[in-house]
Amino acid sequence: MGKGVLVIGASGMGKSASMRNFNNLAVVNVLDKPFPFKNNNVISKQANDPDDIVRIINGAKSNAIVIDDAGYLISNYYMANKATISAKMNDKYAVYDNLATNFWKIINAIEPLPKDKIVYIFMHEDVSDTGKIKPKTIGKMLDDKVCIEGYFSIVLRAEKENGKYIFRTNTDGQAVTKSPIGMFPEIIDNDLLEVDKTIREYYELGKFNGGKE
Repeated sequence: MGKGVLVIGASGMGKSASMRNFNNLAVVNVLDKPFPFKNNNVISKQANDPDDIVRIINGAKSNAIVIDDAGYLISNYYMANKATISAKMNDKYAVYDNLATNFWKIINAIEPLPKDKIVYIFMHEDVSDTGKIKPKTIGKMLDDKVCIEGYFSIVLRAEKENGKYIFRTNTDGQAVTKSPIGMFPEIIDNDLLEVDKTIREYYELGKFNGGKE
């Protein structure tokens, strides 16, 4: 059974930068944008189609995989298809049904993976009407269909505190951050490689294999 980890944070809070210390990390780069660091050992593939992403996840030799800017799978699909889908299906809710199905398809592909594979999903954050900090989607209708954070036992939040980039591992009452008891202290360094090591030690998954694609 594969493991999924959700990482949320505002733009510029270090989500992508946290990958900087990995060698041979498999990355699905949804926007195909340059990384904010120099590391020729990050194996990046551009994809924004859910079926293509599922194929990449299933075929990756690396046992750590990142889907960077995953939230844009939602917003890009919405902007590109809202008019045609609604007109074709004569249903203003149809686009949200498709969005929910597409994102669920990616999340659902994680569990059947080998138990030592960890998939990290990076998303921007949003603040709800009640002040709750959560993954950014396309409004309440989609959130009602797919509560994204509910699919994950580990949700980290990228933040900047006292001039230092960090991950927060448990909720402060507002954010949806969470992690298993005893896995992390409340605040950890912004270093996905160290996060990966800690998760593997906690679940006894062995080491990151650094497999080349």
